[in-house]
Amino acid sequence: MIILLLTPQLPYPAHQGTSLRNLNILRGLAERHTVHLLTFLEENQSDEREAIAPLHALCRQITTIPAPPHGKFSRLRHLVISRLPDMAHRLYSPVFEAALRRLLAETAFDIVQIEGIELARYGKIIRIVSPDSQLIFDNHNAETALQRRNFETDKRNPRRWLAAAYSRVQMGRLARFEAWACGLADGVTAVSVPDKIELQRRAPHIPITVIPNCVDVRDYAVGDELNSIPFDLLFSGKMDYRPNVDAVLWFADEVWPRILAKRPSTTWAIVGQKPHPRLDRLRGLDGVTVTGWVERVQPYLAGGMVYVMPFRIGSGTRLKLIEAMASGKPIVSTRMGAEGFPVQNGRQLLLADGAEEMETAVLSLLDDPIARERLSVTAVAFAQQYDWRQVIPLFEKAYQFR
Repeated sequence: MIILLLTPQLPYPAHQGTSLRNLNILRGLAERHTVHLLTFLEENQSDEREAIAPLHALCRQITTIPAPPHGKFSRLRHLVISRLPDMAHRLYSPVFEAALRRLLAETAFDIVQIEGIELARYGKIIRIVSPDSQLIFDNHNAETALQRRNFETDKRNPRRWLAAAYSRVQMGRLARFEAWACGLADGVTAVSVPDKIELQRRAPHIPITVIPNCVDVRDYAVGDELNSIPFDLLFSGKMDYRPNVDAVLWFADEVWPRILAKRPSTTWAIVGQKPHPRLDRLRGLDGVTVTGWVERVQPYLAGGMVYVMPFRIGSGTRLKLIEAMASGKPIVSTRMGAEGFPVQNGRQLLLADGAEEMETAVLSLLDDPIARERLSVTAVAFAQQYDWRQVIPLFEKAYQFR
């Protein structure tokens, strides 16, 4: 088949969950199909051929469009004058739309696949210009559920009431927009069963296929200790993403002091690009390192003793769990953090929701190398099923709706 993939940012190099999923989709589809890529280019990305040579090896054609600015003033204006959710405006660009129209006119695509809700608005153009193409909407998160959880968390904190009000407005708008985007598509894919259930409520007659997030497990193979960067605890992710910010702030306020009181020498690395200003106060905490952007997360995964996932909000599934497991890291996670994965407490990881429970779980692993090794072995075995070579062929089943 001839496939056009729309992505919110250039998927190589992959430094966040969205890019990782999209890169692995390209890898899988390119093995049997001809793939064209239309993507936004962020400020810190390069589309020079040498810089993205692995993408050119996968794609027949790559078209990049500079990502549109979307500052606070723009968001406030859309909040007042539009009934669409913020995410529908975030990546709307007349230049991208023109490029999409041109590509659809030039090539008869069998499949046009939209990666994420930020690009869902372009589905209408695809329907008009290329009605014979099968339209697939790959929804990386159940966004209405995510905003609902944001609201429920933030409303309990007076300092976050403005953010809670924002989430309350977005909930209704996202529910309508998700229903519209799913209804426009021939098929919808979701990353987990809980997400599928959420989306099916808004689009009960649209087929939804669960295709989990995945990684190249070979990239995280245990044994990279030579280049490891040692820390006792590790968290990684895009650090301006609201669930990530909330997770590390809660851990820093509620769990970290408990751990230091009993183990003062403990160290914790927060690894990831674009740290939000709300994280600035963590830089002065004893034992805490906020790295900002790093070229590769693997050395931190190799050197980390325990991987923590203290999530209180979120949707979809967290690719970081599979990255950590493929790296053989023992994990302590909230149940929210592990949502969507068929894990068992005490087998592949430890589940802990409250501050006291998480403190106990973390300290138990830091003090018990045998327990760490046992979880490491089962985690590596569990991660194998989420290798892209196993997962991405499921998209071909999603293409059989018509």
